[in-house]
Amino acid sequence: MLSPFQIAIDGPVAAGCSTVARLVAERLGILYIDTGAMYRAAALLAMRHKIDLNDEDKVADLVSKAKIELLNPSQLEQDGRLITVLLNGEDISWQIRTDEIGKNTSIIAQYSKLRKVLVQKQQEIAVSHDVIMEGRDITYRVLPNADLKIYLTASEVIRARRRHLQEQSKGKDSSFDQVYDQLLERDKRDMERKIDPLKIVPEATVVDTSDLSIDQVVDLIETQVSAMRDKGN
Repeated sequence: MLSPFQIAIDGPVAAGCSTVARLVAERLGILYIDTGAMYRAAALLAMRHKIDLNDEDKVADLVSKAKIELLNPSQLEQDGRLITVLLNGEDISWQIRTDEIGKNTSIIAQYSKLRKVLVQKQQEIAVSHDVIMEGRDITYRVLPNADLKIYLTASEVIRARRRHLQEQSKGKDSSFDQVYDQLLERDKRDMERKIDPLKIVPEATVVDTSDLSIDQVVDLIETQVSAMRDKGN
């Protein structure tokens, strides 16, 4: 029996990782795994149970007992979501996308015990499905033996412009300078964190999306996968 095909994507915020991964999944007919959504689900679960978010042990223990499922959206779920997230059977795809959840996710995502729990859940999914998984530590922590490793990036200015447009589309009135400063802070935090920092592994293909369209990036990855599969045959 052939082993599942695994594509691992890492990259900084606003590099296009989520959008690219979802579109590649659609093209190839594989499962898209948004690992960030799992951390958001963990934050929502802890909040619902009124657990102190500073209590690492309680948060990790609660999440270890929960069932978190990630599914490609069905025909009835074409409402703009990139992925369907189920928490103990409940669709929480939009509930986890609030600013409050995002803020609390940044708190618990630093916990080594929680990361260990969620990495195990992510690896369990990848064992039984062909997957494309994106995040900050996928290429070396979650899927170290992935068939294809990609590091998506773009210039800081381009990424800030993308994030600024995204916030404007949501009705937020943040200035470009504010968004740019926040992006630099996020980059610094991601790259300097003690546990599983954002980094480029030697075997990863680095793709700078600054001057590429989404379709061009998706085409590039699809071509690489096709070449690898042809070689395997």
